Amino acid sequence: MLSLGSPLPSFDLPVVPGTGPSRMTHKELDNRPILMMVICAHCPFVIHVEQGLTQLHLDYGNTVQFLAISSNSLITHPQDGPEQLAEQARKQAWTFPYLLDQEQTLAKDLRAACTPDFFLFSESDGGTQELRYRGQLDGSRPGNDVPVTGSDLRAALAAVVNGEMVNAEQRPSIGCNIKWHPGSEPDWFG
Repeated sequence: MLSLGSPLPSFDLPVVPGTGPSRMTHKELDNRPILMMVICAHCPFVIHVEQGLTQLHLDYGNTVQFLAISSNSLITHPQDGPEQLAEQARKQAWTFPYLLDQEQTLAKDLRAACTPDFFLFSESDGGTQELRYRGQLDGSRPGNDVPVTGSDLRAALAAVVNGEMVNAEQRPSIGCNIKWHPGSEPDWFG
């Protein structure tokens, strides 16, 4: 997992049509906290939490910048293409940008492992955005009958918004492995 305190990775990525400008860079973000959500359209773990993500954005979207990121290989998983992501965002009424990480550089910089995977950054005393939380939304999984509450991520968001320390005991996300381009899996993966 990416170490807490790591700086926000730089990026310059295309955006899914209809979810924001045509491209977005890290330089366009302001000093509010940033929640990066590595998700996709086909994963049953993501589908399971979609409404929870919608509610999370309704609750924190005014104080935290939300960014969805799709990093799955379109060579092996064309069902995560721009059209499918746009349809997912439309169905869920998401109003945050959905970035296309087609070269998978942002996923590798984040050391993302699965979908969904969550990374919360906030401004440090030095003015740079640093990682405060990386891990699961909550303990809900498809079929385990635990309701989707977002409890783990909500606790981190509340701490960051209130200027408090985020609990360093964080559980990694569980979901579908990121679908790396054939032969390009990072050496730290798996």
